[in-house]
Amino acid sequence: MDFEADIEKDTLLKNFSENAVTVLKKRYLAKNADGSIIENISGMFERVAENISEADYNYKSSKENIARLKYDFYDEMSNLRFLPNSPTLMNAGRPLQQLSACFVLPIEDSMSSIFETLKNTALIHQSGGGTGFSFSRLRPKNDVVHSTKGVSSGPVSFMQVFNAATEAVKQGGTRRGANMGILNIDHPDIIDFITSKKDTSKLNNFNISVAITEDFINKALNNEEYPLINPRSKEVVKYLNAKEVLNTIIELAWKSGEPGIIFIDRINKFNPVPSAGPIESTNPCGEQPLIPYESCNLGSINIGKFIKKHPINVKMSGLEIMDATGTRFGETNLSADYYANFIDSLIDWEALRKTIHTATHFLDNVIDKNNYPLDKIKETTLSNRKIGLGLMGYADTLIKLDIPYNSNIALQTAEKIMKFINSESKEKSQELGEIRGSFPNFENSVWKTNGYKAMRNATTTTIAPTGTISIIGGASSGIEPLFALSYERHVLDNQSLIEIDKNLKDKFEELGIFSDELINFIAKEGKFDKNTYQNWKHYNPLPLKINPEIKNLYEKNGEKLEEYQIFEYLNSVFITSHDILPKWHVLTQSAFQKYTDNAVSKTVNFPHDATKEDIEEVYMQAYRLNLKGITVYRDGSREQVLTTPKSQERKTQNENSIAINNDNAVNNSAGLDNSSRCMPIEPRKRPDIIHGVTIKTVTGCGPLYVTVNKDENGAPFEIFNSIGKSGGCAQSQTESIGRMVSMALRSGIDAEEIISQLKGIRCNQPYGFGESIIYSCADAIGKALEKSLKEMTYLKKQNCRDNALNINTINKNNGNNRNYNNEKGNINATSGLNAQFRGACPSCGGSNLKHAEGCTVCLDCGYSDCG
Repeated sequence: MDFEADIEKDTLLKNFSENAVTVLKKRYLAKNADGSIIENISGMFERVAENISEADYNYKSSKENIARLKYDFYDEMSNLRFLPNSPTLMNAGRPLQQLSACFVLPIEDSMSSIFETLKNTALIHQSGGGTGFSFSRLRPKNDVVHSTKGVSSGPVSFMQVFNAATEAVKQGGTRRGANMGILNIDHPDIIDFITSKKDTSKLNNFNISVAITEDFINKALNNEEYPLINPRSKEVVKYLNAKEVLNTIIELAWKSGEPGIIFIDRINKFNPVPSAGPIESTNPCGEQPLIPYESCNLGSINIGKFIKKHPINVKMSGLEIMDATGTRFGETNLSADYYANFIDSLIDWEALRKTIHTATHFLDNVIDKNNYPLDKIKETTLSNRKIGLGLMGYADTLIKLDIPYNSNIALQTAEKIMKFINSESKEKSQELGEIRGSFPNFENSVWKTNGYKAMRNATTTTIAPTGTISIIGGASSGIEPLFALSYERHVLDNQSLIEIDKNLKDKFEELGIFSDELINFIAKEGKFDKNTYQNWKHYNPLPLKINPEIKNLYEKNGEKLEEYQIFEYLNSVFITSHDILPKWHVLTQSAFQKYTDNAVSKTVNFPHDATKEDIEEVYMQAYRLNLKGITVYRDGSREQVLTTPKSQERKTQNENSIAINNDNAVNNSAGLDNSSRCMPIEPRKRPDIIHGVTIKTVTGCGPLYVTVNKDENGAPFEIFNSIGKSGGCAQSQTESIGRMVSMALRSGIDAEEIISQLKGIRCNQPYGFGESIIYSCADAIGKALEKSLKEMTYLKKQNCRDNALNINTINKNNGNNRNYNNEKGNINATSGLNAQFRGACPSCGGSNLKHAEGCTVCLDCGYSDCG
């Protein structure tokens, strides 16, 4: 049977975007030994629904009830109201039958334990799972090892072993292993751990987080010292200043987004079964704290599916809502009762209740149907039966309700929705506990202590990353704001497709202003801001045809609805992650954490010019709001590729004037006038005879030969690159890199700076693993240039380029005036540029990577570094 053709005839196809179908074909639909697809989308959901419903046979359910349950499971998934985590969709009803995304494994302070865990890690990664570890029990570096009369190499060295093993294990092309490494703040090697990913080419299969205590935070706030304790001897070996250590964490997080932090004592405060042991680690994405040998069992409700079709609600200025009756309410005069009635009337709570109950039943069945990679994992998971029901599509929901993400109304909505999910999942878990029996550790749990008679699951709610399943579900990711209103998706060689957010299209139609011209304009703009309306009128001076229903709402109040108000409304509702002040990210995470058993996966996005003080403030806010952990990402801090949307390349005359004036001010402050500026830089001429070295390296595109020639002082002067393929993109790209690097070297750019820009750039064809991995041809060229420097000695000359660099430094310090005063959080810089930094997807090579939910996700192919 031709299943590729069958997919096109699938009745469910209309429910899925083109991108979702691509992801399903590549990663989810069953394939035979030849790699050919052997099921359509309906078949995938039928396979999963049938397999998971069969768990009810264990509880003597009738065939009729199981058939009805299978239909309910299929109905929820096929209509995209609920989706389980990726391993369940991939593996349920197939030979592997491994249904969990992540696991936590213990590491004891012995060589046998370390390598037993390493073996178990490989087995888990082979089955498609990710792993979390606490390395806090390992003795510190240089500590005595009595059995060998030697010394320990410390936790970080063993993390490198785990990293190399992860790189070596392939997972059938669907999921690559991911790890979380955690170290307690009082471990003697904590500084080595915090700085372990300073070199971005190392520990690339690990997320790392520091397990912080409230006592440490208090000592940091008071600028006090705290003790480092040897986990082997339990003795204090040293004292460090807590504030200085926190500053080191902040600096590294500012540079690369890592380490994250988890508040380990808060996590254990909410441990539902403390008698089973303390929680030491989380899964790779950080939202699921687990005791050793527990597994993640996660699923997400597409909350945007439960918004009723309702009369148009128009929100203007970001502060007011006008409903279908013409009644206004806003943040300054909002009646709590009116607001409650407003939300109650627009969300289908009864349908949501049914989905929550069905999803809770589904996830409990997954525990029974799972083929665990280790017997110990099965035993521990069954003893507590933790599940984590969360949501996706929160940003979609707010847009449908005309509520800005960065508003108090949004926070109220978040709490109301999550409180309902948490309460209803508990109700269903109690019902299952009464029928099937409570989880085995119930008698020693907080549920028993708090007077519950039965509870099937020790936990029921988690807000997990939904990167790939949100693509399938056509939903915004988890509780994150929109990533972008439009982006360019690569579909075929040299071809691309402009993707516009579906909510925006729907809202244009609702407002009656949909047109190809407006869609193309917004695609070029990339976002809404205070200048969008003026830009649009310059682009198209013709009046908009606004939906008469909306006009009538205003005419009832004797007002006239102006075009600019429509753009103000769109500006307030269609907010992307980089438009939002960091504090609103944290407040949103807090609103959801309040009614979530486990933790919340969320990234706090910062603009590129955010300061370390901004990071510190978010950490303190997370501490004050009782979060269990926090992940930050400063735009461009991990990637070397800079892409600027066309609309952001455009400077107004005013901006250009400001930039010129600032340049003059900088020149004057440096004691220069415009006539003496060191621009343009003239590259040195090439002599007729020049000597150098040739270095061979192997890349994913074949063998690469890099020739580095030196000048009369022994400094790198130029490079030539030759790839082991004739013609094509590989040769042209390596040649172009060689020309640009040569031009930079001949213009006085420091070779070390060039190396730092090239190293770590990734493509979809890496070669090798561990410390020898070559991520791309650019990475190989950078490493070859670095290797050549070891064979060359040269003097660095002070020249006009140094002066230019000094001027740029002054510009950077004095010219980038950041403005956080507006609630939308747009960053105003005197340069007039608001650049977006992106890297290359290691799976497909695309540039549409977003940092959200504690993970990096590719919008083109669905790749996630969380597995």
